Amino acid sequence: MGSSTARPLKVFVITGPSGAGKGTLEQQLLTRLPGRVELAVSATTRPRRPSEIDGVHYWFKTDEEFDRLVAEEGLLEWVEYVGHRYGTLRSEIDRIHGEGRAPLLDLEIEGALRVRDEVPGAVTIFVDAPLEELERRLRARATESSGQIDERLAIAQEQKRHATEFDHVVANDDLERAATELEQLVDGHLATTATISQP
Repeated sequence: MGSSTARPLKVFVITGPSGAGKGTLEQQLLTRLPGRVELAVSATTRPRRPSEIDGVHYWFKTDEEFDRLVAEEGLLEWVEYVGHRYGTLRSEIDRIHGEGRAPLLDLEIEGALRVRDEVPGAVTIFVDAPLEELERRLRARATESSGQIDERLAIAQEQKRHATEFDHVVANDDLERAATELEQLVDGHLATTATISQP
């Protein structure tokens, strides 16, 4: 048992452009690997949408509350994206590890790279999709104005250039195939961790 406490704890980081289908793949992963991974709920200063629940979709924070978290080093990483701040609460990571599961982080590119550089054992996965598919998904969502969608598409085009900086790239052009690939990737890393922890 002693050898397992010395090993780095796994943290899985999923990133990619808006509309790549990260959220759908994450839900597939949680369903396929129950009790082994858990999505860490991020903090944000973005206004809550009508369908969203505090503590489920995000921890919604005021600018003052977010400033306090930054000052007290309560965030593993944080970024500003399209005018709002997003961050990973250290308390969420500790809670998930404490319950024997691997945290799954859904992050923007900048935050994902920061976790990659700062967290031993972090596994980074870039979810990609063709640009025309990203545009179709964003417009189908219809939660933003046309100008905001155009801005997200311009950002997405830039983000796609960073794919090679991550441990794995999963192309989400077919949901079933992509979900299976992601499951096998994560399962493989968890199996490696389990092997290392044997006495």
